[in-house]
Amino acid sequence: MADGDSLRARSEQAIGEIAQALIDSPHLHSALQAAFGAREKAIEAQQAAMSALNLPSASDVERLERRIRSFSQRLEDVEEQLDDLTREIGGLRRKIAAKEAKAESEAAPESDAA
Repeated sequence: MADGDSLRARSEQAIGEIAQALIDSPHLHSALQAAFGAREKAIEAQQAAMSALNLPSASDVERLERRIRSFSQRLEDVEEQLDDLTREIGGLRRKIAAKEAKAESEAAPESDAA
């Protein structure tokens, strides 16, 4: 068991030394900086190409989706208000028709008496 622990300790030490050497390596830092720089340039080139082809980006599409959802919600609100107004107008028409019918029925006996 002591041999296993010793081997494990030596392995961990070796891995630690390799990791430290990589961390301290200016070549690794340069390579990482170059890779990240290349990634940024690729993203910029992709955006420029999509713009030149007049294609929307993912963020453009997401923004449009949010605007459409907002517009849809406002349209639903307007539809509900329109339904409410339609019901109110229908109620008013029924009241007017009832009053006119009542007025006609009250006027009918007077015209019969004349």
